[in-house]
Amino acid sequence: MTATVAVEQDISAYEALKTKIKNKSITVGVIGLGYVGLPLLIEKVTAGLNVVGFDLNEARVMQLSQRESYIGDISNKVLASAFDSGRFRVTSNSNLMGEADVLVICVPTPLDKHDCPDLTYVTSACHDISQCLRPGQLISLESTTYPGTTQEILRPILEKSGLSVGKDFFLAYSSERVDPGNTRFTTKNTNKVVGADDQKSLELASAFYRLAIERLVIVSNTKTAEMAKVFENTFRSVNVALVNQMTLLCHQMDIDVWEMLDAAFTKPFGIMPFYPGPGVGGHCIPVDPHYLEWKAKELHFNTSLINLSGEINRSMPNFVVERVQKILNKKMQSVNGAKLLIIGVSYKENVGDCRDAPAIQVIKLLQEEGAKIQYHDPYVESLDVNGYIYNSTSLIEKNLVDQNCVLILTNHRAVDYHLIAQSAKLIFDTRNVAELKSVASVIRL
Repeated sequence: MTATVAVEQDISAYEALKTKIKNKSITVGVIGLGYVGLPLLIEKVTAGLNVVGFDLNEARVMQLSQRESYIGDISNKVLASAFDSGRFRVTSNSNLMGEADVLVICVPTPLDKHDCPDLTYVTSACHDISQCLRPGQLISLESTTYPGTTQEILRPILEKSGLSVGKDFFLAYSSERVDPGNTRFTTKNTNKVVGADDQKSLELASAFYRLAIERLVIVSNTKTAEMAKVFENTFRSVNVALVNQMTLLCHQMDIDVWEMLDAAFTKPFGIMPFYPGPGVGGHCIPVDPHYLEWKAKELHFNTSLINLSGEINRSMPNFVVERVQKILNKKMQSVNGAKLLIIGVSYKENVGDCRDAPAIQVIKLLQEEGAKIQYHDPYVESLDVNGYIYNSTSLIEKNLVDQNCVLILTNHRAVDYHLIAQSAKLIFDTRNVAELKSVASVIRL
């Protein structure tokens, strides 16, 4: 009798959610309304679904409620349109998670002070879900993490509710692939990897993501999906490290690394363009390879190539500062007391995201050397470095003329490089800006 009831409940939970997804009558909850979560929430409401966003940061929830976006890719107009649909809510009340048919976890996965995975946000979200978990819900983790997290961390916490994965509720992993500032590839037209550890969870997760994603890539389990995401970013880290190390070598050999790369990348096969810079930033490249390194240590596996790539990339801010010192020395000047204007402090072009931006480390090192620093960034109004608050300065001729050196650390399109070229006495360009290539006062990385 008990077995029959269990089977009926299994079929009921699965079939009920399957039908709701097919009819687009589900409510989607997104936990964590940052650079991944908020665009995802907007995407789902645009697809015609009812959505509710959860974030413990009440100030963030209040700002959204006032129809003010803090994400560059989401305009206030788009946010207002979502609210006007009547299908869009945001809240800091985790007790409402039981109302959602699908819950997508998009919380941060940072490193602790020892460069080990910090899954505090993930486990906290899971504990909140477990308090409200009911039969017929699908839980999907999108936060980047090490292979095994979904099975080893999420599943035990969620099953403390007394419900079972694949029978009462369903569990999947589908990593985010968000590229801030990219107008060509959005969430909708970027291929989406989906993995689950039981067939029903995989079918339901796939059906859910197909509602708003053009092409899915289905893998057989969550561990494979998790590994695919970490590999994507480790691949970038290793290749960026290669070109960064080539930059160091080319400098020693008096070779223009940019000219060399332009020549190498003309080969129509067997090579992929990557470019050097003052370091790497954002959440992905500086963080994700450490997740893989940490997990590999459990297996006594030495990820020496990955470790080395991280070391090379982390060394680039020091190299930039050393170059600035040598450039000024040739002008019979010292970094101590020099007026330096930094152009661009976000981690990548055309966005205002400063997470782990190499410019921050460059500024810290220049502070230690006694430089008088200003910065200009059309996307970043203010910046806190070592407790000192910098405000973005205006890019005007008088200020440019007054600088000992102008450093290009992020190549935003909105910057007037022609004005810089005409007014600055000395320019150190770490990004190979096209408008500055033929300028006599420019020294390139």
